[in-house]
Amino acid sequence: MENPDEAVAPESETTAVPEPKGKKRRWRKIAAWTLGLLIGIPVVAFGLAYVLLDVRSPQEVLADLDKTVVLQNADGSELLKVVPPGGDRLFVPYDAVPAKLRDAIVATEDPTFWDNEGFDLTGLGRALVTGVGGGSGITQQYIKKSTGNEDATLTRKFSELVLATKITQQQTKKEIFASYVNIISFGRGTYGPASAMNAYFGRKLDDSMTWSEAAFLAGMIQSPSVHDPYASSHEHAMKRWSYVVNKLVSRGYVNQAEAVAMTYPEDAIQAPSETRAGRVTYEQYHIKQRVLAELEQVGYPLDRLRGGAMKVETTIDPRAQAEAEKTVKERLRGQPEHFRASLVAVEPGTGAIRAYNGGGWSVHDYAGTPYGTGSAFQPFILAAGLERGIGVDEPLKAPAAVDFLGETFEFQDHCGEAAKCTLREAMGRGARGPFVDLAKKLGAEAVREGARAAGIPETVDGAVTLREKDGFLIGPGIAVGRYPLRPSDMAGAYATFAADGLRATPHLVSKIRDENGEIVWERPSDRTPAFKGDEALSRRIAGTMNQVLATGLKDRPAALKTGDFQYNETDDNAGGWAVGYTPQLATAVWVGSDEPRRLRDAAGEKLTGRTIPAEMWQRFMNGVHQGMPVRWPEGSGPRPATTAPR
Repeated sequence: MENPDEAVAPESETTAVPEPKGKKRRWRKIAAWTLGLLIGIPVVAFGLAYVLLDVRSPQEVLADLDKTVVLQNADGSELLKVVPPGGDRLFVPYDAVPAKLRDAIVATEDPTFWDNEGFDLTGLGRALVTGVGGGSGITQQYIKKSTGNEDATLTRKFSELVLATKITQQQTKKEIFASYVNIISFGRGTYGPASAMNAYFGRKLDDSMTWSEAAFLAGMIQSPSVHDPYASSHEHAMKRWSYVVNKLVSRGYVNQAEAVAMTYPEDAIQAPSETRAGRVTYEQYHIKQRVLAELEQVGYPLDRLRGGAMKVETTIDPRAQAEAEKTVKERLRGQPEHFRASLVAVEPGTGAIRAYNGGGWSVHDYAGTPYGTGSAFQPFILAAGLERGIGVDEPLKAPAAVDFLGETFEFQDHCGEAAKCTLREAMGRGARGPFVDLAKKLGAEAVREGARAAGIPETVDGAVTLREKDGFLIGPGIAVGRYPLRPSDMAGAYATFAADGLRATPHLVSKIRDENGEIVWERPSDRTPAFKGDEALSRRIAGTMNQVLATGLKDRPAALKTGDFQYNETDDNAGGWAVGYTPQLATAVWVGSDEPRRLRDAAGEKLTGRTIPAEMWQRFMNGVHQGMPVRWPEGSGPRPATTAPR
């Protein structure tokens, strides 16, 4: 058979008119000039940048990191200083860095480091297409830290490319690695592997380092203020550690049998020492860690802040913060020693955290730790129902038992002799049955969507919220507040109801200023209608919620929901909540202990949300609202409460 590609095409019936030779030459010249410019301009620019740009030595970089970073309150007054620690920045030569740590860092941060020309072509291509981020290997990371330029721009990526090429031609890979590893932060104010080993494990840097310790330290580099187990949790840090271990296996540094034998070094990791005996109180330490974690997420890690001697304006209101610390300390005075508490207050409509008290007992941040919420989760079930047209004043039969997703929930009758009440009445009386029944009618995913719409984040420290540990399934626990949430998340989500249904992300960082006082970064507003992006619908849901949760403070209307988290199958509770708001402030109070246990107060009474947590909430809100105007948006404010919400 004749190859169709070789067949002679039949002649056209019309003869084509040839293009004039002069016109062809002009097009060829234009194409040649265009191609020349496309190639020539980048080449010339690269050559000029190669001559003009240079990389500072690690010693110069470390010298700049001696600058203090100031954290300010929202009113401009000083909150605290992040003072550089002294004596822990000894430059460690390449040969003194344990081989296991070198391998763990290369496997995690830049697997082609020993062979590449200073940059990752794949990541660079991604950055050129998207215009931001992508592909910073070890050489580029060193350049980024040494220049202090971490802006996600094409200009910065081009400079990185030039300098990565230049330094790779001028220095050996060992020299580049040594420079890099000595100026990167491992968290806790440390720079370099020697200070990191001492800060986390209390030991000198030598070849006694285990693979497990090496994997832990290598995992800190990406985001030390987030991955430190005392800033997030050991559960989160273990996930990061496992990620590094998997990289060691896939890159051939460790075989599968060795990896299986490795264990996360939880017992060996020391708690941070920068607390009472150091420079800050525990309450200040928690704020500092949360602020640093936020700053890392927006591209301003601590070394960049120090290099520019920057000032960070937080959202903290010093009067509200003082009131929060006073309230927690005074109300827990005389209570059992194992009682713990936290309090977070968020400004509705902006998400600004005005008070953040993670507790004064240790470096453990109770405000940033998730706990089961119990019936304090019910407003999110109700919001999901309101979004789908469920009415709050329709009489409902309170079921004695509900089968939901394979679990049977049994309830005491809180709806009176007729065993019927509306959702409004059920909320006030503490009846759980109607809300579990509503969750069953709506479906677990719809309930989760209602909580997410209000402001509960999708993930916390990399873990998916309001799902089982597999990150996919939603179990029956969502109907009774069994899934743990942080006090800061609860305050932020309730703030949505206080702000007429406008959701804003809770945050502690407002602005960053350079040493000349110029603003280099300011948090953009992300306020948006919470439910289906519909402002009218969101306003209606919030207005109904305000009325259902109606309570009273000393001189103003307010909304409040309390909740208890049951201890196993007992009649006692392992924790209690009080979450509520006015138009000016949404506040979440949690009371519990370090380990789940039965909680009885000093008088031997069972802890519930209506006891110590609600009393803390009332004290704080009454104190902080002194002098504030009494207001509530017309038509959406609470009606007089007939019963105290549970």
